Amino acid sequence: MSVTATLPNIARPLAVGTLLCAAMLSCSPFASAQFGFTPNPHLYNESADPTADIAAAEKAAKPQHKRILLEFGGNWCGDCQVLDYYYHQGANADLLAKYFVVVRVDIGHMEKNVATAEKYHVPITKGVPALALLDANGKLLYTEEPKEFEHTSPEAINAFLIHWKVSTAAGPA
Repeated sequence: MSVTATLPNIARPLAVGTLLCAAMLSCSPFASAQFGFTPNPHLYNESADPTADIAAAEKAAKPQHKRILLEFGGNWCGDCQVLDYYYHQGANADLLAKYFVVVRVDIGHMEKNVATAEKYHVPITKGVPALALLDANGKLLYTEEPKEFEHTSPEAINAFLIHWKVSTAAGPA
């Protein structure tokens, strides 16, 4: 009998998703080859200064007419690793490169860079990854709802990027 066969129907998708996520994040060569994904143990720079990184992103975003995507998370976070994987699926990588400057903010184990998260109204205490979107001048355009990107899909990321990419108008595309 499978592990999920003993669970109530409502818990089965959660268990399957958890097992899939665990398999994807396994560092075994089999899992990496099976999913074409190798987690990045240094996705978030633990010694980075987010204030300096955001200022540098503003400098880069202005002349390139890009938006700044703030991603709060930690290297221990499986959902953060999966989000990074989804960033590279299909058209998502091209959209990110063309329209966004990504700044990853390490939150440690929910104790680091809390002031930065609060400044942009990012609910890291509700879970990560957590995103905020700024215009090229650093003005807050969007803060996610709690856990909005905790369990997502490449298609949901694509819809988000298309919605918020810079257009010739001032607002979302």
